[in-house]
Amino acid sequence: MAPVRRLAYLALFLGFAQVVFGAVVRITGSGMGCGDHWPDCFGSLTPASRAPGLLIEISHRYGAVALSLAVLALIVAAFLSRKVSGVGGPGGVLRPAVLAGVLVIAAAIFGAITVKLELHALIVVTHLAIAMALLAVLVVALVRAGGFGAEDLADGAQRIFRAGRIAVALTFAALVFGALTANVAGAPIACQGFPWCRAIEGSSTQVGIHITHRVIAFLLLGHLIGMTVGSRRRGDPSVVRRAVVTALGLVVLQVLVAAGMVEMRLPAMLRSLHQAIGTALWIAVVAVAALARSRRPLGAAADIVRESPSRSAFARPEGVST
Repeated sequence: MAPVRRLAYLALFLGFAQVVFGAVVRITGSGMGCGDHWPDCFGSLTPASRAPGLLIEISHRYGAVALSLAVLALIVAAFLSRKVSGVGGPGGVLRPAVLAGVLVIAAAIFGAITVKLELHALIVVTHLAIAMALLAVLVVALVRAGGFGAEDLADGAQRIFRAGRIAVALTFAALVFGALTANVAGAPIACQGFPWCRAIEGSSTQVGIHITHRVIAFLLLGHLIGMTVGSRRRGDPSVVRRAVVTALGLVVLQVLVAAGMVEMRLPAMLRSLHQAIGTALWIAVVAVAALARSRRPLGAAADIVRESPSRSAFARPEGVST
């Protein structure tokens, strides 16, 4: 299981780096650095040009290749270890690993479409949504392989799991509307001021996208505060509580960065940091839900129950009293 877990960590790290670097491509205006050529860059996979936009775009594509190879290695390792407990079967690593492979292919296809349609906003957002789905599947695979502390988790936490699903939905919605805000012309500056709009510029669509993103972000903040308080009061497993606190810390940091980004008129550095923290928040929230759903494997306690006299041939029939 350890080799599978290490490969899952590697694939998740590369996936995170790829999403963050994708934001760098967008923020630096390098999305068309290779023109409308894909997967080559002006007829070459190793172009001689050293134009900044070209180098950033081709590096992003190289990162996609590295991620694809890591996911492929994870699939192969999981398949070869499929008879090991926790790898094969409905709750094992193999199925999410295979799904990650499918999502890598889908992301590559939409990457090509994004270039061919010259960065159409809706295609860019769809491309990001697929990338986030890939990260979520890799998190599930990693937790099933014992990552993020799942190896030491005795049991899950059903109430946190239910709340975690809501957090996942809110975070995904915030990410999608954040991507729309960043890619729809005029939307980033439609609402000036934080946390409320001191000045409004642009059409109703631009303002609506921007404000919806903020409202969802604040709903997520309140929801994670409630999850943190509730988890502590119930005494949920420490691994789950730490994951919830991590998610809360990231969303607080994200709100602070968003405030600075708006008030400072969208500097590139803060925009990149905003994307990176948002991606880390997504990983943390999905990890909360995945950890909370974990179940205690059959072990010594289960063996004792199976071998106890009440389960033997001499056990008194159900419903018969002494």
